Amino acid sequence: MGRHDLLAGLHRALRPRSYFEIGVHRGAGLALAATRSIGVDPAPIISQPLGDDVKVYEETSDDFFARSDAFAHFEGLPVDLGFIDGMHLSEFALRDFMNLEKHMAKTGVIVFDDMLPRNSLEAYRTRRTRWWAGDVYKVTEILRKWRPDLVLLPVNTNPTGTLVVLGCDPDSRVLDDAYEELETYCITPDPQHVASEWTRRESAVDPRELLASPAWQLLLQIRDGESDPDRLPEALEQLRSLAPMR
Repeated sequence: MGRHDLLAGLHRALRPRSYFEIGVHRGAGLALAATRSIGVDPAPIISQPLGDDVKVYEETSDDFFARSDAFAHFEGLPVDLGFIDGMHLSEFALRDFMNLEKHMAKTGVIVFDDMLPRNSLEAYRTRRTRWWAGDVYKVTEILRKWRPDLVLLPVNTNPTGTLVVLGCDPDSRVLDDAYEELETYCITPDPQHVASEWTRRESAVDPRELLASPAWQLLLQIRDGESDPDRLPEALEQLRSLAPMR
């Protein structure tokens, strides 16, 4: 299963009211959305039709988040589903997460692409391979250490893996306060030394098992006011339990 297959499954499971994407490229991800959507890419080359309620910003994600009206298209709705597939450098992906989390619904889901490089060459900060993940896998390590409140699910998608993040806290400033220290870790020069947990996908969830979880229905009910918000930890724990024991 590829990243867009996973995204399509999450669209079906979550029926998001809003979808946000960094790294539009040819538009394959945005084309999956049947809801109000925003895409950000400094140089998109969209080659397929998009929905009627899609707005694309042709600028960097840093410039987009600096806008005072960045999410005006959503008219006050928080983001239900976000996809980060921008610059393949960990400091950029980390900033994208930090900025996006501030606009997420409590029941929202963020997906990162390129989180499970298959070897160290794929993880180089300077591209050396056809399939290039870059060093964004470091974001998983950072979030695991600094944000244990989050649910982090590496997913075994082709070719370079994904990460599903739940339990977003729009009020958290933990990463903001530590950013200078975290950036120093991110920009460690090549060669990158990638743990076998990522290259061998030892902690990765099967995408079909993930999408089949009944927790998505509970999340949807909580978001739409059909179930008690106090059941959110229950839904998150159901998903967290899918990760193989390390």
